[in-house]
Amino acid sequence: MSTEAAGRADFSFIRYAQCWEDADILLEALDVGEGDVCLSIASAGDNSLSLLSRGPARVIAVDMNPAQLACLALRVEAYRMLEHDELLQLVGSRECDDREALYRRCRGAMDGQARAFWDAHPQLIRAGIGSAGKFERYFAAFRTRVLPWIHPRHRVDRLLEGGALEKRRRFYADSWANRRWGLLFRLFFSRFVMGRMGRDPAFFRYVEGSVAERILARTRHALTELDPAANPYLQWILTGRHTTALPHALREENFEAIRNNLDRLEWHPKSIEQLLAAEPRLRFDCYNLSDIFEYMSDESFHQLLSTLAGHARDGARFAYWNMLVPRSRPPELADVLTPNSELAERLHFQDKAFFYSRFVVETVEAETGAR
Repeated sequence: MSTEAAGRADFSFIRYAQCWEDADILLEALDVGEGDVCLSIASAGDNSLSLLSRGPARVIAVDMNPAQLACLALRVEAYRMLEHDELLQLVGSRECDDREALYRRCRGAMDGQARAFWDAHPQLIRAGIGSAGKFERYFAAFRTRVLPWIHPRHRVDRLLEGGALEKRRRFYADSWANRRWGLLFRLFFSRFVMGRMGRDPAFFRYVEGSVAERILARTRHALTELDPAANPYLQWILTGRHTTALPHALREENFEAIRNNLDRLEWHPKSIEQLLAAEPRLRFDCYNLSDIFEYMSDESFHQLLSTLAGHARDGARFAYWNMLVPRSRPPELADVLTPNSELAERLHFQDKAFFYSRFVVETVEAETGAR
């Protein structure tokens, strides 16, 4: 997270109990390799952990919110101490009778601040740590209070079965996109409601135009052009768990690779600017920047991107999302950063975390990177 965004928003609680960015497209964009050094926005930790599956030398995660770092710290110990199915139970992807017992197996090795946070919030453990954030509660309110007025449960289940493309399109047009869907969706995902219940109102400072209309268009894409049966983000929004799909970090085939590389991950309660000021010799090959740039002014964005490029090795790769505010390499960095528009557009079409309006991939030009 950047210093500018932190100055206006309250970061004293969990905002995101999961990473709501698709790690599949992130990993393809960054092409992480053995020996790479990665900078990653921590958030809840999932995507920083996904980076470990590719064997980098070092993943440095940063977040100014200690509650977010507590999410990451607990996940790290869960990978270390639990088996795969137990990890899914702790997160909430699967049912569990005693999540507090799973937590007790993890808590001893956690740092004191993270342990104190979770000890003070046993109700979040019992519910599954993947539902502990404000953003997840926002989706839960939609799922429990709004969605039943639009569709019965059997129709939601039918949507999540997926199927062939034409079948999905027909189902959306004939059975899903009724008048209540459009009306209540636009109301619930308006700037006002989202600012009060989902994201911090400060995050909308640089947003122009209709928030709900943009998200509605991307949701239609997710329900038709993408397969709901393969979309863990959509499944959680509509059911409160993962049904037939899991995000990258939670898939069984990635579990051991992440576990085996946990010693290559570190996290810091700092902004990016503070990290780079404290360690000016840091050089990076990969940048997972989430959607942090849309929380800041154009001037601050240009300055931070330039600073990051100054810490990049030749060929370093940047990946970040735009949700509501357009952000991409400014003209003054044209001789340093090259956009990979074809790759970015292809990956954005595949993005299972569908509410983002754009995915940006940029590469540091050879012989301009830091030494």
